[in-house]
Amino acid sequence: MSSTYNDVRAAIEGRIATEMALSPAYPVSYQNVPFTPPNNTPWVQAFIRFGDNNYATLTSFNRQTGTLVVNVFTPQGQGTAANFTIAERIKDKFDRAKFSSIIFDAASGPAQVTPAAPEPYFQTQLTATFEAYLD
Repeated sequence: MSSTYNDVRAAIEGRIATEMALSPAYPVSYQNVPFTPPNNTPWVQAFIRFGDNNYATLTSFNRQTGTLVVNVFTPQGQGTAANFTIAERIKDKFDRAKFSSIIFDAASGPAQVTPAAPEPYFQTQLTATFEAYLD
């Protein structure tokens, strides 16, 4: 049972870290953690936006909503294939997934972000809304 915001964050980030450590591996940037983007190679940025929190009736838990946002960065001028392949790996881990008392909706994206931030990369973004049940 996820009981705190940090439990939810750790479960989601752990799932991303595990997937991105598999071959081919890619570095991941997380909120408020120092990170220097690699030169001209793919990388991923992940962050969580918590939303509404309300009492889940007939239970003793609060229902916390949120959105997982994942940006995928690949070198410019090399097409979309590498970026979409990385995005698909991440999307497969969260699309309608259920783990650690977190329930994800269908994931959206990858949608191109222009201009990329930071440049010079080709950037796409995935989003997936979720509900987490907190003690």
